Amino acid sequence: MGIPLPMTGGEPSTASELRTDTIDSELGPIVIVTDARALCALDFGGCEERMKELLTRRFEDVVLRHEANPLGVSEKVRAYLAGDLHSLDGIAVDPGGTEFQQGVWSALRKIPVGTTRTYGQLAARIGRPMASRAVGLANSLNPVAIVIPCHRVIGSNASLTGYAGGLPRKQWLLRHEGALL
Repeated sequence: MGIPLPMTGGEPSTASELRTDTIDSELGPIVIVTDARALCALDFGGCEERMKELLTRRFEDVVLRHEANPLGVSEKVRAYLAGDLHSLDGIAVDPGGTEFQQGVWSALRKIPVGTTRTYGQLAARIGRPMASRAVGLANSLNPVAIVIPCHRVIGSNASLTGYAGGLPRKQWLLRHEGALL
């Protein structure tokens, strides 16, 4: 399983070369995409079209090459899923995005494991207290699920609201982290 982007067999290319791996998990397949320096995308099987769209917005021409455990990310995601909840903390990410999106995504990485924030709290945290809808939109465009933990953001009434990977996965991740009892 993987995302349907061009793969090459070694011919020269001016395309952005990205490395991809797919790991199995209780949440289904997880697709990991890195460049030579950082994690660029992480999403769930069944969300390949969304991942493809986000990657092609960012990289005009993309070539994916399979690589087992690119930059050690696959191993760290497996460790997280096995209970080492801080194994993702040191993963370098490069999600692209606008300055506003990058600010939201940076703030997401500061939400401690086992806790949640509302969209309004996150908007206030980035100095834009009236921008909770814009924060929600930035969350929905997060290309690096789990590592940029958009699953930790909930509705103002403490409800589990939208998650690109589906609400059952969001619920699983929050339970796994001890945020839902």
